[in-house]
Amino acid sequence: MAEERIMDEIEENIFIIYGQKPNSHSYLIKGLYKNVLIDPGTKANFTRLVQAVGSVGLKVSDIQMVICTHEHYDHIGGIGFFYETAIIAADRFAATKIELEDEYVIHAAVHGEESIKTKINIWLENRMLFDFGNYKLKVLHTPGHTSGCICLYEPFKRFMFTGDTLFANGVISKISDSGSFGDYINSLERLATYRTRRMFPGHGVICENPEESLIVSIKNAKEKLKSYTEGLRKNKG
Repeated sequence: MAEERIMDEIEENIFIIYGQKPNSHSYLIKGLYKNVLIDPGTKANFTRLVQAVGSVGLKVSDIQMVICTHEHYDHIGGIGFFYETAIIAADRFAATKIELEDEYVIHAAVHGEESIKTKINIWLENRMLFDFGNYKLKVLHTPGHTSGCICLYEPFKRFMFTGDTLFANGVISKISDSGSFGDYINSLERLATYRTRRMFPGHGVICENPEESLIVSIKNAKEKLKSYTEGLRKNKG
């Protein structure tokens, strides 16, 4: 049996750390100014994360910033391990839920995970820009899957970290607690206005055809909303 791959370099000094269910993928950026981790995954995933970070010559304490794409436990469960050494950032709508341990949305306890207890140091707003020297990341507020979803866009290299907002090949996200189909469709349509070469999602394979995937995703989301609405009307009738 072939040895499982834990991580790969997907752009220069950017690494995907593959998530094992129920974990999301994590992404590590070795920046010129700061090292950044996007979505640490569950608390149980931390040992795997330490191994992956070590394989590229870093320690967990070398990660200076952790950015959460949204507030679900499979993306944020491990942030408590970074609080003493890193700045923790999340969208303002995700930050309130994380800090209040809002299990209506986070869903840690129902999956047997401990509640997430930490503070969010930076409450992100739409169109904020981070400059890490070799890469810049623009924050895009993309509610729909949850109210606190963000994507992170590199405007010069034209790639995007999409969390659970967009997956490859038109696969659409579940509309979870605090989410909305209307917000989701609007978010996808706004993402379609960006010139994007590659997309790095929270689950599944890397998206190498963002334009086509977005067209199919928007179509699928509109059809799903229409079907849901028609079902409600029939049941009421």
